Amino acid sequence: MATATEGVAIVVGSGPNGLAAAHVLNAAGYDVTVYEANDVLGGGAQASEPLIAGTVQDHCAAVHPLALVSPSLAEIAPEVRWARAPIECAHPLEGGGAAFLYQSVEMTAHDLGRGGGAWRRMFGHPSRRFDDLVQDLFAPPMHVPKHPFLFARFGLVAATPPSVIARLLRTEAAGALYAGVAAHAFQPFSRPFSGAVAAALLTAAHGVGWPVVVGGTSRLTDGIVASLRSRGVRFISGCRVRDRADLPPHDLLLLDVHPEQVEGIVGSALPLRRRKRLRRFRSGPSAFKVDFVVDGGVPWEHAAVSRAGTVHVGGSASEIARAERQIARGRMPDRPFVLVGQQDVADPGRRSGELAPVYAYAHVPHDYTGDATELIIQQIERFAPGFRQRIVAQRSHAPQALAGANANFVGGDILTGAKNVWQLLFGAAVPLSPYDVGIPGVYLCSAATPPGPGVHGMCGYNAAQHALTVVARARRRSSPSF
Repeated sequence: MATATEGVAIVVGSGPNGLAAAHVLNAAGYDVTVYEANDVLGGGAQASEPLIAGTVQDHCAAVHPLALVSPSLAEIAPEVRWARAPIECAHPLEGGGAAFLYQSVEMTAHDLGRGGGAWRRMFGHPSRRFDDLVQDLFAPPMHVPKHPFLFARFGLVAATPPSVIARLLRTEAAGALYAGVAAHAFQPFSRPFSGAVAAALLTAAHGVGWPVVVGGTSRLTDGIVASLRSRGVRFISGCRVRDRADLPPHDLLLLDVHPEQVEGIVGSALPLRRRKRLRRFRSGPSAFKVDFVVDGGVPWEHAAVSRAGTVHVGGSASEIARAERQIARGRMPDRPFVLVGQQDVADPGRRSGELAPVYAYAHVPHDYTGDATELIIQQIERFAPGFRQRIVAQRSHAPQALAGANANFVGGDILTGAKNVWQLLFGAAVPLSPYDVGIPGVYLCSAATPPGPGVHGMCGYNAAQHALTVVARARRRSSPSF
């Protein structure tokens, strides 16, 4: 247990980034308390109430491509058990075909035929050196790359608009497989850097895979919380922090919150320029989630799709691009992109007999007020005839419900902000210090900051490390020299 000699730190928000910040500050000797508005800790990294006893369904975060290489999680969750499906991701196509993403670059490229050569050139080398690459991916944006040539090579693919990459991959299958991953950014495919998320997820898939937590994502949160409690970190749940003045005296305040909440918490102390910048921060499109319990699993037309942990349902690359363009313009597509999670493929303990939990969400316009449940079922039925008849139970989560359960998901935006080029690289603050809000001792550490969303904790880890660096500099300046 760290001895509290450095001061008092408060973390607002107990998502993966808040927990990572608490870990760094505790290890540095701070007396740390974490405040959480909900009764359950973990933010998006928790379980949903099971639809049927014995099944396990994740609330939001479900598959964790960057978790295994996160230095934050390696330090505070070493006992967590991970599992991977035989196929990382599948993309069913019209006519009963499908494209498959394997951990092996060679297997993926071979399976893609004429598109395999371009796939190998784009993702082969970065994935083979993924442990090196991730050091720069996880670092704050304004840093000197540790592996400049590797990072530059990765950046060429990341910066190229997905519409261009999909064409360079030559075949329908390769283009669709890439487009399904590119859609994770919830951005139009014509924009530069809107493929950065895809580049990171694909190199991670080939580098370490897309694992799930055995027993459900809440096991990860539970393990981290238990570790932090054992070292003296305190947790206060069911307590929404609305005003900094209501908190006990503290030296550091780390905010795992949406940027629009910062002003309300710190009030008039926020400099005008920073206030304007935070107000300019924009949310992105939303998710509409449906939990299913399916008798015998989803009956995919291409049988091998049943062996994939993640399934991207959206048809061709051009169809996905059209749907993403529509939601960015505030229009609901007739055929939205749908992500399907089959976590039980990797972790069979999530099933109850033949009853399989299935996780699905559609991309919808920001703060969408309609009901996308039927559209999601129809999209899955396109590639899995008979799916509807196998549904034993279902529960829908509209964007407003997601936002109500997690204040960081404004309007149902589960990425905590639109991942356009500026916000992806620099978040809501100034480029030189994306974690600073302009008040000494106060830092933003949510997924609105680099390196962005995902259960890796690196936003909180980086923000807390930055806070400690600022404190150390201040102490050196104030120390007398002899």
